[in-house]
Amino acid sequence: MRLAARQLSPAARWCLIVLAITVGYFAAGQIGIQWAIVREQISPLWPAAGVALVVPMLLGPRFWPAIFFGALLTNIALGPSLITVMVISAGNTLGPMLAYAVMRWLGFRNQLDRLPDAVLLVVVGAIGGTAVSAALGTGVLVLSDALSPPDFWATALVWWTGDAMGVLTITPLLLLAPRFRLPRRVSLARWGEAVALAILGIGTAILASTTTSKLFLVFPVLVWAALRFRQAGALLCSLCVCTFTIFAAVNGLGPYGPYELVTRMLHVQAFDATVGLTALALSTIVLQRDRATAEITDAWRQITEMVDMIAPRQSLRSAMTTQRKDGEPAAEAQAACSSRKQSR
Repeated sequence: MRLAARQLSPAARWCLIVLAITVGYFAAGQIGIQWAIVREQISPLWPAAGVALVVPMLLGPRFWPAIFFGALLTNIALGPSLITVMVISAGNTLGPMLAYAVMRWLGFRNQLDRLPDAVLLVVVGAIGGTAVSAALGTGVLVLSDALSPPDFWATALVWWTGDAMGVLTITPLLLLAPRFRLPRRVSLARWGEAVALAILGIGTAILASTTTSKLFLVFPVLVWAALRFRQAGALLCSLCVCTFTIFAAVNGLGPYGPYELVTRMLHVQAFDATVGLTALALSTIVLQRDRATAEITDAWRQITEMVDMIAPRQSLRSAMTTQRKDGEPAAEAQAACSSRKQSR
């Protein structure tokens, strides 16, 4: 199979990758539609936005047509018209491509191993780029009379919240996926800790969705996940928490029940953004600490090896110096004896 893939022309390989991304975007979009609360099209959690942003990051900007085709395929059955759907698809493509360009210009790295990278992903990717898609998509719905003008801000806010949450929860996991390796020789205690974290994470996420006083129970779990399981554990916990809180907000449950749609979206956006930023930032800081510790350990090892290489040479030099010093009195005595013989 690998040999056949290598024999493909660059154009054929590009088409296959575009097709695979289109299918992936469509699948993520179908998941988001299950949460739709406006026109059965706009969802407060849109995983496809996370897929769209990660495409240029991992594969390059030349695969942007896959985002457009995926968005077109997702929205074409929902309407209201082909032109409107094409504009919406263009907005879904333009937003992540602009965010990608700005993040690259500011020095973003896919490894997410620096705190500035985490901040850029949140500020530019999850907040800035998604606002472009939400404003353009909602605006064209209003212009096409599919949405009344008074509903613009409420709809745009739901759209923006959904795309931002998709970027905040899905994009970091997809960026980590190429570097993920199954752990080997994991102890039973470690597996037990992972199971306990999963149970406690789901439990606290459910509790946080019931009353306002229990919202902050999730943060100790996020700290535990970041310290012990690094980015993968913290981001999975963040995804779990955001999913449950969005479900509660959509259905008007728990702390989101007494409010109108716009207020609910503002609350869930603020809380989920705090959760996502905490998980991403803390796990990145822990990763930076691990990298610094590894660099210090490596430097110490190199210094030790250099000392071990220098020590034998220094010992030999000391021995030669000692022999030379011991030999000097003998040479002087021999010279004195020879001078006496000559005088006789």
